[in-house]
Order: sequence, then C-alpha cells, then structure tokens
Amino acid sequence: MLLCIDIGNTAVTLGVFDGDRLNTTLRVATDARRLADEYGVLLTNLLRLKEIEPDEVDAACICSVVPPLTVVFEDVCKSFFNVSPVMVSVGTRTGLRILYDSPRDVGADRIVDAVAAIELYGAPAIVVDIGTATVFDAVNRDGEYLGGAIAPGISLAADALFLNTSQLRRVELVAPAKAIGQNTTTALQSGLVLGYAGLVTGMVERFKQELGQDARVIGTGGSISVVARETDVFHAINPDLTLVGLRLIYNMNQDRTGSSTSQAARTE
Repeated sequence: MLLCIDIGNTAVTLGVFDGDRLNTTLRVATDARRLADEYGVLLTNLLRLKEIEPDEVDAACICSVVPPLTVVFEDVCKSFFNVSPVMVSVGTRTGLRILYDSPRDVGADRIVDAVAAIELYGAPAIVVDIGTATVFDAVNRDGEYLGGAIAPGISLAADALFLNTSQLRRVELVAPAKAIGQNTTTALQSGLVLGYAGLVTGMVERFKQELGQDARVIGTGGSISVVARETDVFHAINPDLTLVGLRLIYNMNQDRTGSSTSQAARTE
C-alpha cells in the first residue's frame, strides 16, 4: 500500500492507496513542535483503527509546505513504516512544465494539485484550493502550469477579525439567509461566506478570460464545502485532489524494478 502525506499549514492529510483505490484518509493537526516519535505513534494507531497495519505500507510520497515537519515525516516513514518516501520538490519528476518566474517558489502542493487536475479533468484547468490560504492555480490547454493567485483563507480571515477587533466574535462559517445582515453574526457570515464566494467567482472569471472559457474549475481544500454551496463556478469538487496527485507523482518516479528514483528524478 502507498501512504501519501500532504503536510499543510493547518492540517496534515494522509491517504492510503491500495493500487489506484484510495483506501482511507486521515487528518491530524499540524504542529511543528511534535517529534517524529509522537507523530509516528499517532499515525500508526490511527491506521490500526482503520484496520491497516504499518507493515502493509510499502511505499510513501510526501509534499510539504511546512519545512520543519518535512524531515519529521521523512523520519516517520523510515522509522515506523520502513520505507524511504518520495519527496515532492523541484527535483521530482512530475510531467508538468512550470512557467512560473521561479519554479522553486511554487508550493509543492500547488504542483501536485495541478498534476491531478490534468489527469482527472483535462486542460485547461483552474484549481481553487480553499484552506489556510485561498489559492488559485492555472494550467493552460497545453498542460503547462502558468501560476495563479493567493489570498487569505476564509478561516484565517475570520480569526483575524476576531483577534484584531474588540467587539467582533467568532461565528459559524455558514451562509446567512440574506446578504444584508441585520445583526453582527449574520453580517460577519455574509461578509465571510458570501464575500469569499464572490471572490472565488470573480477570480475564476478573470482566469477564464486569460485561459479560455472552456477551462475546467476544480475545487479542493479543507474549507471548499463552505464556499462551493454559494457559487456555481465549479465543475467538480474533489477534497482528495492532492492525495491523488501524490499517487500519480509517486508512480512517475518509479524505475522498472519499482524502487524509488526520487533522488535522480527531475522536473519536466
């Protein structure tokens, strides 16, 4: 079985693949203070609750936007699963041509999402990942990664309002019945949920003006369901997009004998 690990700023998402089938997924909080042994015990126990024994995992692939945890999870894979993971980075074969000014600046998760979007939905494509940040990524009709846009995530914006104002409070992130809120709670919900739906709708339209109106729009990320209910711009919602991309990239980085070639892999 293949263990795919997506290390994000808020959560670490894990998926176990049996061949091409996603067997199970897990999410644990991102905490750079945790040691490899702590994460190892946590993950192996959670997998056992899903009836997956650690020795059933025979391969792993990791992408990370939290550098301190990258080496931690590499150690977890080696110590608790006895595998050397493929680490998605600039040197990893992805099959994706990156036209960003500096390819090294592109988050690994953005590349992984783009690879999965092309495979599952075709090109041109727009990926909207709503998590800690709201990230838009663009792939042209030749399957080349162009770049995108980054804005604060909806939960991050809600926390900023709560932490930096005296009278605003935390609210449930659900859409109010009307855009014009008549109390503080519904006013916040309108601004956050409907406001972010408007942000997504407007940015997708701008991207389509540059990519083409036939671009497929794929939504993913931990908060995608909050926004997706309030806009009709999405062709597909796939919360497992990054995990699928990790599986695809892992398969690209295998030699004929099936062993990892991550050290010699290259960006196409």
